[in-house]
Amino acid sequence: MTADPLKIGILKTGRPPKPAVERFGTYPDMFMRLLGADTYAWRTYAADEGEWPGAPEDNDAYIVTGSACGVYDAEPWIAELIGFLQAAKGRAKLVGVCFGHQAMAQAFGGRVVKSDKGWGVGEHVYGVISAEPWMDRVETIRLPASHQDQVVQKPPGAEVFAGSDFAPFGALVWRDQPAISIQLHPEFEPDYAKALIDARRGSVYPDAQADAAIASYAAPDDRVRVGTWINRFLAT
Repeated sequence: MTADPLKIGILKTGRPPKPAVERFGTYPDMFMRLLGADTYAWRTYAADEGEWPGAPEDNDAYIVTGSACGVYDAEPWIAELIGFLQAAKGRAKLVGVCFGHQAMAQAFGGRVVKSDKGWGVGEHVYGVISAEPWMDRVETIRLPASHQDQVVQKPPGAEVFAGSDFAPFGALVWRDQPAISIQLHPEFEPDYAKALIDARRGSVYPDAQADAAIASYAAPDDRVRVGTWINRFLAT
């Protein structure tokens, strides 16, 4: 007898630039491609438009996407997201990416700020600090970065499993609930990441930074590896 697939809810908290959607899809589309469209029973909730599950138990796990917003912004849906995450603690697995990483840290007692280090953009390398059961043995991971906000104080119950000098709290694993989060973007395909950089060129960061960030995508990254980690975490 075949077991029913896990039910995974994606809490959509942002969207790609409109010109990119036709080519690359939405952020939920990117996660489904990374983790396997047929692997789970997927459900997307437009959290940034006020759409929520009826209860945390409606799904086995939730993925919180990236967003152009900051967790400190006075958008009503952000306060609702924080409340939902707090209610979901121990009742569903949680995976946060970029803004989702920050929202989880904020919800569970950490601190997030707009960093005076400026924008992290292009491929970044994190050193792996701890080998979790759902990981293979590796010393570093290389993934797309696209953020200015950062977690600067980890929540009680969370430990850093990977990070860098630029982002010391770059990846967290919770010991008091089944939850993991990462500042980097395993769901960003290199072509999308480069298109996003070009869309923000001049308005968000200068040409020289954009050029260096795009050049960083010439090297291989660990999207597949980290996608496998997330799948193993969800399966355990």
